[in-house]
Amino acid sequence: MDATQWQTLLAAEAAQGRDALPFVTPTYLAALQDSGSATPATGWTLQLVTVWTADRTRLLGACGLYLKAHSYGEYVFDWAWADAHARHGLPYYPKGVVAVPFTPVPGPRLLATDDTSRHTLMAALLHLAERLNLSSLHLLFAHPTDLAVAQAAGLMLRHTVQFHWHNRHPTAQRPFTDFDDFLATLSQDKRKKIRQERRKVAQAGIRFRIRQGADISGSDWDFFYRCYERTYLEHGNAPYLSRDFFQRLADEAPQHWLLCQAHRPDGAPIASSLIAVNSIDTGAGQQRSLKTLPTVAHGRYWGALERVDCLHFEACYYQPIEWCIAHGVTRFEGGAQGEHKMARALLPVRTSSAHWLAHPAFADAIDRYLARETEGVDGYLTHLAGRLPFKSGT
Repeated sequence: MDATQWQTLLAAEAAQGRDALPFVTPTYLAALQDSGSATPATGWTLQLVTVWTADRTRLLGACGLYLKAHSYGEYVFDWAWADAHARHGLPYYPKGVVAVPFTPVPGPRLLATDDTSRHTLMAALLHLAERLNLSSLHLLFAHPTDLAVAQAAGLMLRHTVQFHWHNRHPTAQRPFTDFDDFLATLSQDKRKKIRQERRKVAQAGIRFRIRQGADISGSDWDFFYRCYERTYLEHGNAPYLSRDFFQRLADEAPQHWLLCQAHRPDGAPIASSLIAVNSIDTGAGQQRSLKTLPTVAHGRYWGALERVDCLHFEACYYQPIEWCIAHGVTRFEGGAQGEHKMARALLPVRTSSAHWLAHPAFADAIDRYLARETEGVDGYLTHLAGRLPFKSGT
């Protein structure tokens, strides 16, 4: 497919107020495939599903459907569903997944110029799932518009919780002016805790350097990958993404990346965190400046080669939040799960997926299960709402 056709869809999504950058772009999806990170060899077989005008001159809708041989790298866990199929002698794999591999970031999954094309795309997905004899179809971390289309087509909704920070003063209803302005809205114990954590890192002599876009050098990317790889290996797993994947992003879409790098007093780097932003445009020359401010930043990956108390919090939350305030970013998404993020004012947000099961009896059983699970998620969100970190009266 001509990448410009996909870009036209992204422009249509933006006009509808649906931000699809940078994860549903041709560059990102091609990098996953061409780097060997998401391929049939790793259990991800891409099927591109498209909707065209009758004369096939204009693309009206598209999405990537992955045929999956496992459930790794999805962050919406269905291992129990697979086990139930196996215990009844029914194959669960291959299944169909409409998602961004290894990326639990909510956003559009059914790219379309209008709602009619989006419904057509959903119908095409179901038709393909039946034709390929898939056990199931899953739209993961989907935009509310996609979820409504999926639900109208008979898919079941499933909900999880993430934690996002919002650049909005809770009483003054304005963006924060600086990090201290943000801290002033928190309860005394939370404010004290954050200051103590930041002080520990500073007293260890750690200093941060933040680079963005094309200013991130090849050696910076090399060091980041060492950190990223170390995180996975420490948990006994090989990393999902290859060094070549990140190189392709650096070469073809550097404007979407921000790197926070921690240095010892002697200048040696010891840790880094990678942040994705939906739109950073940098000027030419040595002094680069933001011309188009990003509205959303996504915490993606982190790693450290040395242990420093509270370094994780500084690299993954405080440095990105401080940067977001300075550059007018409206939201920072901290990634999947992690109730501890609430103490850093990343607040609970419901994220949702849609699911179709081919076998009627399994579909009925999972529908009942999801009803109970939804009650639990609702109760969890209610519980968390009573533990917000803001000071009284805020």
